[in-house]
Amino acid sequence: MPKSPEAHSNKALYWRLIKHMLPYKGVFLIALAGMITVAAADTGFAWILQPLMDDGFVGRNADFIQIIPIILLLIAFARAFGDFVDTYCLNWVSRKVIQDLRQVMFENLMHAPTEFYDREPTGSLVSRLTFDVEQVASASGGALRIVFKDLVKVIFLLGLMFYLSWQLSLIFMVIVPISIFVFARTSESIRRISMRIQESVGDISHIAKQVFQSHRVVKLFDAYSHEKSMFFNANNHNRQQIMKRVVIVALSVPTIVLIMGIGVAVVIWLALKFEVKPGVFTSYLVAMTMVVAPVKNLLRINEVIQAGLAAATSIFRMIDLEGEPDTGTRVLEKVVGNVSFQSVSFRYSSESAEVVRDIGFDIPAGATVALVGPSGAGKSTLASMLLRLYTPTKGQITIDGISINKLTMRSLRENVSLVSQDILLFDDTLRNNITYGRTSPIDHERLKEVCDASYISDFVKDLQHGQDTLLGESGLRLSGGQRQRVAIARALYKDSRILVMDEATSSLDSNSELYIHKAIERLISERTTLVIAHRLSTVQNADSILVINRGQVVEQGTHEQLIKTDGLYTELVNSQFLKGSNEE
Repeated sequence: MPKSPEAHSNKALYWRLIKHMLPYKGVFLIALAGMITVAAADTGFAWILQPLMDDGFVGRNADFIQIIPIILLLIAFARAFGDFVDTYCLNWVSRKVIQDLRQVMFENLMHAPTEFYDREPTGSLVSRLTFDVEQVASASGGALRIVFKDLVKVIFLLGLMFYLSWQLSLIFMVIVPISIFVFARTSESIRRISMRIQESVGDISHIAKQVFQSHRVVKLFDAYSHEKSMFFNANNHNRQQIMKRVVIVALSVPTIVLIMGIGVAVVIWLALKFEVKPGVFTSYLVAMTMVVAPVKNLLRINEVIQAGLAAATSIFRMIDLEGEPDTGTRVLEKVVGNVSFQSVSFRYSSESAEVVRDIGFDIPAGATVALVGPSGAGKSTLASMLLRLYTPTKGQITIDGISINKLTMRSLRENVSLVSQDILLFDDTLRNNITYGRTSPIDHERLKEVCDASYISDFVKDLQHGQDTLLGESGLRLSGGQRQRVAIARALYKDSRILVMDEATSSLDSNSELYIHKAIERLISERTTLVIAHRLSTVQNADSILVINRGQVVEQGTHEQLIKTDGLYTELVNSQFLKGSNEE
């Protein structure tokens, strides 16, 4: 579970970000040295104005006039060098921190439970991985640089001002607390609105991703106006939230600058009244005006920092997500392939009804068991539980007599392959899609056998780069039947003892289906297979067929046995037969 809101307070977030910076503290200290050099150079310039005025313009000291250009050049050189060092080093640290955060977040999201992906829009997750992380980059890089550099500069300049005239500097004892009060009041509001901005960007990403992925549906259903309206609302909401933040910043910064302006006016009036020496006053006045710029920077950067902290809140929530529970310790060795569902029930949440109720059946090693029934009956849920994408709320599932909850996740999934109705291919080469997830070097002889067995060799010769052809996003450069054959080849290459076929031919035309069946026959040969079928013609040769309706097994037997019972299975077969006849 994510940590409590208290864990994401400003203080906690600062410390967590600092912990990620600690491995790079050496480079950060070099950056800090550069900042101190810049602050010292600026303070040195303000300080040198006192003797420049008194000994140079007024006293006309010849020795001082000779040396002053050298001093000014040294100050300029020191400032330029320090500025380069702190800019480069702090940005280097910032990008390393962001790289680490993004990597940890990505790896943690990969291991997030299936239930998490059921409720989280993909576009929002991508937004957090890209936009939110960059917001933290702004806070930990540019903002952090300004905070440290300008804070050091303010300290140095205030020190010079108290050295030149502590009486005049007492006015800042009043200005600083007032400025801090205004700063604190605006910070909370800025962070709250920044969190809303993060959410609105996630909404924009989610809507855009849906439209881009479903562009064919948008075109065919002429849904342009609807999608434009949806995107406009999300985009406008984002603009409104940003403008709210702009108003707060636009009011707070001038307010504090006005307060400081009053302080400057009072200081000048006191200097004139007490007849401060020209050199001291010039140096003091320059130092005082130089303080205004870093203070303004510190106030304006508060917007970036609060936005970064809001983004950090979002990022750390993802990092703090608990992954899939993997409490198993046993490893499957010499798998026989006996699978058993024992009084299995499942519900998606405590408030929802049971999707599967008290289902029990066995799949002997090497046998094929098919699950058929109306949509929403719970067939795919049973397959997902075998893969441990969901955990039964009651009962257990065993492989060779061992509860799958006692197996390590890796051991379980290494021995189970999936071919689903949603063909999940990657924007990579055909070869890498077939051998996906395999860590050992590619066995090219085995790869050729797999391509022949899944009838990929029939079309791979027509691809421009053969097995090195990039398939495009989701494999869209291939036809539906070709993508299905790649999925079968991937399962063949993995060579798991247990196989799950989830509606593997539901989206194919009759000709493609017949072609794919030859590949499937080779795939299920001598494997323990659980088939979820939409087209009942594909399961007539199964060793056993379970008819699922409303989460329960209502009929069980072979195709011939079920036809004789004249029950739900017969109704499903007849309805599909009539549908097929009408289509012809």
